[in-house]
Amino acid sequence: MAASPSMTVMIAAVRKAARGVQRDFGELSNLQVSVKGPGDYVTAADKRCEKVLRAELEKARPGYGFLMEESGTVIGTDPDHRFIIDPIDGTTNFMHSLPFFAISVALERKGEIVAAVTYNPISDELFTAEKGAGAFLNNKRLRVASRTDIHEALIGCGIPHRGSEGQADNRAEIALVQAKAIGIRRLGSVTLELGYIAAGRLDAFWERNLKPWDLAAGILLVREAGGFTSDCDGEASPLQTGNIIAANADLLPQLKKELAAAKKTTGA
Repeated sequence: MAASPSMTVMIAAVRKAARGVQRDFGELSNLQVSVKGPGDYVTAADKRCEKVLRAELEKARPGYGFLMEESGTVIGTDPDHRFIIDPIDGTTNFMHSLPFFAISVALERKGEIVAAVTYNPISDELFTAEKGAGAFLNNKRLRVASRTDIHEALIGCGIPHRGSEGQADNRAEIALVQAKAIGIRRLGSVTLELGYIAAGRLDAFWERNLKPWDLAAGILLVREAGGFTSDCDGEASPLQTGNIIAANADLLPQLKKELAAAKKTTGA
């Protein structure tokens, strides 16, 4: 894979930020944890990682804006470009020394995601994608799974954390999908789960009430691996609604049908 200059910059920033995350991983007794809301946490490692990412990207691309999970929005002098950053997607996993989380950076150009990096610093798996150039895992080309029947599909999903909305609706959705799919998995890092869709490790995925930094990189990974993404209920962009289904062309409408049936049972 011949990386573009922007991709080279993003990968270098992610790898540099990952050093601190790798050092902090497993140091449970030393983690400084703050509570953002019920079941929603941020660690000092999140903040340090985000700081390094911003510094490195700002140095290489001065003027670009930022949308960051911990620090919010930074308006750049370049109105056409911004980086969307999730320093540790899967913070709860990280806090429990569960090695399923990722550093995620996406580049948005004129409102469109054109480059993405998702990196698990523990497994050293680097997912990358650029618009029109394909998706890769450690330089190996990715393709979504080819299964066409939901009865043979392994499906990932989100589960709302304590205190968040939509728990009853989520249980109804899981009940219907569980009755059709071969299995359901909740892994705890949206950006990695979307990378797993791109790699064919999961056949489909859905989750609601997400933020742009959860989705930006993963959406491009799925699309460049030949997959599709959609809002759970309509045709709007998942980046706008925060609700996503990801799968191949055959499975996406089947999963969407089950979610619509679940919505009828709950009256949502």
